[in-house]
Amino acid sequence: MKNLKLKSARAGKDMSQQQLADAVGVSRQTINAIEKGDYNPTIRLCVAICRALGKTLDELFWPESEE
Repeated sequence: MKNLKLKSARAGKDMSQQQLADAVGVSRQTINAIEKGDYNPTIRLCVAICRALGKTLDELFWPESEE
C-alpha cells in the first residue's frame, strides 16, 4: 500500500526525497520504496522519519482504523 501520508508530510515540509533520505541516513531509493509501499521500514527508521518531518508514528505509518 502506498504511503501517501509520508509523501504528503514530506511535501508539506518542502523536502525532496533526497533531502529526507540525507536527514535520516538512508538512500533516496529507500524513501521512494517506502512511499511506493515496496519496503517496510524498521521502527528505528520510522522514528527517524517522524522526527525529521515533525510527525508521530500514528500520523505517518499506522493505517486509519475502519469503524
